[in-house]
Amino acid sequence: MSPAAGGALLGLLGGAGWVLVLLGAPVRRTPSLESRVAPYLSLPVRHGWRGAARRALAAAASACGSLLGSTAAVRARLDVLDPAREVAQHRAAQVVWALAGAGAGAGVGTAALLRGSPSAPGAFALVLTGALGGALLRDAALARSVGRRREELAAEVPAVVELLALSVGAGEGVAAAVQRVASGGGVLAGELRRALADAGTGTPLLDALTATADRLGVPALSRATDALAVAVETGSPLAAVLRAQAADAREAERRRLLEEGGRREVRMLVPVVFGVLPVTVVFAVFPGLAQLRLGP
Repeated sequence: MSPAAGGALLGLLGGAGWVLVLLGAPVRRTPSLESRVAPYLSLPVRHGWRGAARRALAAAASACGSLLGSTAAVRARLDVLDPAREVAQHRAAQVVWALAGAGAGAGVGTAALLRGSPSAPGAFALVLTGALGGALLRDAALARSVGRRREELAAEVPAVVELLALSVGAGEGVAAAVQRVASGGGVLAGELRRALADAGTGTPLLDALTATADRLGVPALSRATDALAVAVETGSPLAAVLRAQAADAREAERRRLLEEGGRREVRMLVPVVFGVLPVTVVFAVFPGLAQLRLGP
């Protein structure tokens, strides 16, 4: 980049910064009479071009946050994996991944500059692309971990609900049955132990189980906890309700496995159609073409 272009870029950035400072100055933020009265009269508030600029910047910031993973979405995902983990830890990991991506982009851009192929703006674009790609990859890795965790939980729901039905059918109460099932191994058993710990601090057990199901976001578990709460409130036989929920959970898991098998069958066709079949056609046609070329 030439010195003139660098000076022009710095001047443009400085001018944009001063414009933002002037727009956000306290003198410029003085509300008008119309904006103060409009909320009480159900009138649309007109902010002029400054309001439109602020809304555009807010929309851009929201879109950028949604792209990199909003705070609410990250918090919901971390609650599935580890509720004690903070959003700031994920953001720090995103920064590390972004720096690694920027370093990779800088390496590629430097190598290309040494060969003289791209310009300096192109190398800078590679650095930005690498940083953004690293942050997005970290968010995608978190989403994939959450998906695997929910699959594990959904697979354990039928067995856990069936064990609860057996314990309740043997004469134990809901709390004793949950404590017995939570003493075993598995991912869902650990979540039940966390719900029992919450119940030990004063939260009702059914509310703790419902909150755990809402936090994990597994439909089968949510249906089971809702049915358990309704059965306790209405006095319905708990063992029969839990057995029905276990059967529904097994059926839902069977449907999920069939759908996953169908998707994997389609994926298996990709290497066959685009890899094996063209090679087979080439091996079948090439000898004939070679024979035609060698013929008189």
